[in-house]
Amino acid sequence: MRNRVVTTALAALLAAAFAQAPQPAQTQPPVVKPIRGDTPIPETNHSGTYRMERHDRPVARNYEQQPPIIPHNIKGYQITKNVNMCMACHAKTAAPTTGATPVGKSHYLDRDGKDSPNISTRRYFCLQCHIPQFDADPLVANTFKPAQ
Repeated sequence: MRNRVVTTALAALLAAAFAQAPQPAQTQPPVVKPIRGDTPIPETNHSGTYRMERHDRPVARNYEQQPPIIPHNIKGYQITKNVNMCMACHAKTAAPTTGATPVGKSHYLDRDGKDSPNISTRRYFCLQCHIPQFDADPLVANTFKPAQ
């Protein structure tokens, strides 16, 4: 009986202490301001997308080790764990017949640096690094100058 009284008293004290504990202040999430400032994003053309630039040759790189920019439209290309439409033309075995730029040798190395007949799973999703070139005005000014 005595233990029950002590336990009940402790429970009542703890409940009172937590009831009196200050509640954390409700904070508003920070306001994120876009880099472009108040400049609105321009309207797209009538089709709802920017026009893809078409190049006869690879687009020049801005710096050493920059992933090449995709010089053609990729709308509708499928890249899933089972299918990579890029590899239909750019695989090292397909490129000689398609005329496409072959995937770099580094893309065929596994994590231990060993050569593999298939593209590495770390390099399989092309759009992680490679982007298409669009005919669109930049949203912010760019003063980047490549190293000489």
